[in-house]
This record gives sequence, C-alpha cells and structure tokens, in this order.
Amino acid sequence: MTGTRLIGWPLVDLSRAPNGPRDRQLLMGEAVDLTDAPAPPSSSGLTRGSPPGWLRVRARRDGYPGFVPEAALTPDTPVTHRVCARATHLYPAPDFKTQERAMLSLGARLLVRGAADRFAETPHGFVPRAHLAPLDVPETDPVAVAGRLIGTPYLWGGNSALGIDCSGLVQVACLACGIPCPGDSAEQQAALGAPLPEDATLGRGDLLFWRGHVGWVADPGTLLHANAHHMAVAYEPLHDAIARIEAQGDGPVTARKRLRAAG
Repeated sequence: MTGTRLIGWPLVDLSRAPNGPRDRQLLMGEAVDLTDAPAPPSSSGLTRGSPPGWLRVRARRDGYPGFVPEAALTPDTPVTHRVCARATHLYPAPDFKTQERAMLSLGARLLVRGAADRFAETPHGFVPRAHLAPLDVPETDPVAVAGRLIGTPYLWGGNSALGIDCSGLVQVACLACGIPCPGDSAEQQAALGAPLPEDATLGRGDLLFWRGHVGWVADPGTLLHANAHHMAVAYEPLHDAIARIEAQGDGPVTARKRLRAAG
C-alpha cells in the first residue's frame, strides 16, 4: 500500500514495530507516506506483512519511519493552519462551555474552513482562533516557540505539550519557523546551522549539542532544553548545564551551531 495520509488523532506514537516501542510522535494534520517495505521479521525469523490494524509509514516532515495504527490515519486533504499556542482544545460547537472533544498540541495542523465568532471551524470541530496561525506565515524566533513548552514533562520520543524530549523541542520550534529539521539530535547536529568556534560568543537561537542531547541558547548565559535532570522543559544556567552534563558522563559539548538570526 502506498500514498499519503494525514494523522487524524490528536497525537499518535510512531512505533519501531507494531505494538512496539515509541521512537517519535506525530500530531494531528501531519502528513505521512505509506510504504510497502517489508515489516520486521517475526519471532520465527520469517518476514511477514504488517499485522491487521497497523501500517508502515514515513513522516513527511523529516522522513522518520515507523508504524502507526491504521485507525489514526485520514485521507490526505489540505491543511491551512497550525496550533501556535502551547495547547488548545477542540470543541463540538463554537462555545467554550461545551464539553471539549480533545486537546491539540503546539504544532498540530488543521484545515480552517470558516469562522464563528472567536472560533475557527475545522473538520474535527471548533478551535479558538487565537490559538491558530496560518501555515504560510512562519514564526521568526524558535526560542520563543520552545519557551511556550516550559514545564512540559520530559518524555523520551515525545513531540507534544503532553511530553517532549530534547530533539522534539528543537524540532517543534524549527518547524514553526519554517526550518526543516530532522527528528533526532545526531541528525540535527549534522543538518542544522553553521558551526561556531569554541570561543564564539553564543546568542539567542544558537544550538548546543552533546552526545545524545541538544538545547537552545536562550541568551548567552541560559540554556533552554527538555532534559531528564529536571524531567521537564526548563531554563538552566548555561555553564551549570555544561558542567553537569559532562559530570554525569555524557561528555563535553560536541558542536555549537548558529541558525538564521531571529526576527
């Protein structure tokens, strides 16, 4: 089976195997390409197709492969807006006193097909207009985007306001600013920005990489990152973070990279 689909659930794990461990997550409205590559071998060593209810996909945003439940997918249709707030709710009617249907995270994508007072009408329900931004108008400050997720619990492989990891925090901020971004920190180190010398003065929007970790420079003395030390997205004094990460056995900074200047 081939073709393109959209994620129709608010949030879904991109799993390494059917019912397997999470590698990343996908948000409502994100596009995936269906792939017909063989599924992993079974315990008997024989190659088998995807089990009923699961499909092998590749995320359009970064090429990340994995499996998702077939029920999480909807036909490929246009999307026009993205959630620009930390999180928002879907309502069955343009009334915030009605029982919400679901929560949507920063970065979720929707087709807006009309307006009703303070709400935007979408195929899934109504969303506060103040929480949406047009897809064709990118943001200019990735650190400001990442900062909306302060306090979000750390979650390995997470990509949402319910839980996020270090590379997820970098990716959601880059994508909001129209910057293509891989899903894992090692690939981000290779793909993002221009290298800075070790003695360069760091500025807002620079990225620091370690072996298996990445964080945003919020200002010359502050790091913004999702980390297992705080188990959350947190600000941390930059020199303290560098010393702590090395002391815990993860080594020194492996790269300093500079993206385009924030507007």
